[in-house]
Amino acid sequence: MPRRLTATVSALAVAGALLLAGCGEEEAGPSSSTLGAVTVTGEAKKEPTVKVKTPLTVSRTESKVLSEGDGAAIAKDDLVTLQAVLVNGKDGKVATSTWKSGTVGLDLGSADLFKSFKSQIPGKKIGSRLLITSTPADAYGDTGNQQIGIAKDDPVVFVLDLLGTTKVLAEAQGTAVAPKKGLPTVAVEKGKPATITPPKGVKAPTKTVVQPLITGEGAAVKAGQTVRVAYTGALYRNGEVFDSSASRPEQPYFEFVLGQGQVIKGWDAGLVGQKVGSRVLLVIPPADGYGEQGSGDKIKGTDTLVFSVDILAAY
Repeated sequence: MPRRLTATVSALAVAGALLLAGCGEEEAGPSSSTLGAVTVTGEAKKEPTVKVKTPLTVSRTESKVLSEGDGAAIAKDDLVTLQAVLVNGKDGKVATSTWKSGTVGLDLGSADLFKSFKSQIPGKKIGSRLLITSTPADAYGDTGNQQIGIAKDDPVVFVLDLLGTTKVLAEAQGTAVAPKKGLPTVAVEKGKPATITPPKGVKAPTKTVVQPLITGEGAAVKAGQTVRVAYTGALYRNGEVFDSSASRPEQPYFEFVLGQGQVIKGWDAGLVGQKVGSRVLLVIPPADGYGEQGSGDKIKGTDTLVFSVDILAAY
């Protein structure tokens, strides 16, 4: 795979790190539900203060819009960017907050995401602040999260600022680009690894080559964003495919934070500025790939790598 041996954050782990946002003086309002036991105060665009009448007992997950935004309604399979505060409903302590680390993205279509998010976020408008009181089962389930002080039977309170959404493409979409001569060619068949054919009699480049094959119509991706791609990687010396997201039909894509060293240097540098929807050919010498040590049984320390990368989303 194009990633280095670094820790990557799954959708479930990201969700577990959530804590959140603020607006003006607000309260969950009187109710017979558990929402009435939560008070949220604070200025807009700043971390809110969340107070809970403890111990909170949550028999069903429910939510309340504390302040409604004027953006589009969120679909059930959107990628959502948000700020969040997470509070342990048993003792009222803040478990974690994204206000200290920056916004996070959630894939509402992911099977690993909390049920409380999948059930309560769709339909809400971008720009809204949302309070969720979640049963233990709809948050950390039977295991809890000891790292942030949530036991398996602890209910969880989320306060979320819903900042934006991104639609996910199934494949590259945009305007075809005629590549420069002397580069590998790429043929893509849906659901299968791309066929990458190196040019005959042409030496591998000594510097990374970035060649758009399709220019997408989306925004240019930036360092620090989470990028979702579909890709195939092959060896320049013989065109042999060594990895492809299409070989994993249960999850035929790969996500990483661009510019954070989670992938090889050729990806981190080569994909910055490319637009969502693009298909990009990357020809990467060892220095920008896996170096002199190579990787696995197929990639030698002298191997130049060729990747076809479809940029499906960035958030």
